[in-house]
Amino acid sequence: MRPANSEKEPSLRCGCQPHCVNESRMDKPIHTLIVDDEPGICFFLKETLERAGHRVVTVHSGEDALARLRNTFFDLVLLDLHLGGQIDGIRVLETAKWRWPETAVIILTAYGSLDTALVAIREGVDGYLLKPVGPADVRGAVQKALSRRTINISQPSREEKESVLHYGVLSLDIDKHLATHDGHPLALTPGEFQLLAYLMKHRQRAITPRELVRVVREYEPDTEQEAREIIKWYIHRLRQKIEPDPSNPQYIVNIRGVGYTFGRQMHPSSEKREI
Repeated sequence: MRPANSEKEPSLRCGCQPHCVNESRMDKPIHTLIVDDEPGICFFLKETLERAGHRVVTVHSGEDALARLRNTFFDLVLLDLHLGGQIDGIRVLETAKWRWPETAVIILTAYGSLDTALVAIREGVDGYLLKPVGPADVRGAVQKALSRRTINISQPSREEKESVLHYGVLSLDIDKHLATHDGHPLALTPGEFQLLAYLMKHRQRAITPRELVRVVREYEPDTEQEAREIIKWYIHRLRQKIEPDPSNPQYIVNIRGVGYTFGRQMHPSSEKREI
C-alpha cells in the first residue's frame, strides 16, 4: 500500500482538526512505537512523527512488538491490526494496555477490517486511523490521543483509588500487602496475592488464563494451552488457602471455555472442572 505523499490528501475519517499542536513543543520527545508489516507505511509514519519531534522505533511483526513492549515504556503506539505471523494486532494491543496502562494506542486499519477495529476500540484504544492516511491526519490523531492520555493519568480510576478490597469475609489491603479471611491473616506468596487482587478488582468479568499469566509472571505465553497449564497451579494453591471447600469453590470460579471469575453468585451455571 502506497502512503500518501501530500498533506492535501487526507483520507482519515476521524474528524481531527488539521491545525493540531506540534508535539515538538513539549519538554521531551514522545517515545513512539510503530507496528506495521508494511515497510512503506512504517517509513511514512516514522518520517511524519520524527518531523513532529517524536523519538520513533519501528517493528514489522507482533513478535517483535511484544519483545519491545516487555521491558520498554512507550508514550504512544501506532498499531496495525492485521500483522503477518502468529501474533496479531489485537494480542499486541492487549499486552500493551496491560503492561503499560498509561501508553496511548492508535490502531491502523483498512476499510475491510472495521469489525476488528470495533473489537480493538472496546479494548480501550485512544484513536484509530483508516488507511490510506495523510500526514495531517496522523498528527491530529496523535495529538488527540496524547491529550486524552494526559487527562486519564491526572484522574485515577476507581480501582486505583481502592486500596482495600472486600468480598464477604475476604479482605485484601493492597498497600499493606495483607490478606485476611474472617479476620485471620492468610499466608499468600507475592504471586498468589497479586492474582487474588487482580481477580477481586475485576470481579465483574471473566478473565482468560493468558491475562492472568501476564499478571503473576509478567510473561506472554506462546499458546492458550501453555497459559492454562501455568495458571492452574496458582489457582489450585490459592483455592487451598482461601476456599472453605476447595473442591466446590465459591470465590475463584471456572467459566468453561473462557477462564475464571471471582464470586460464584454472578455465575450460577459455572463449571467446576478446569477449563
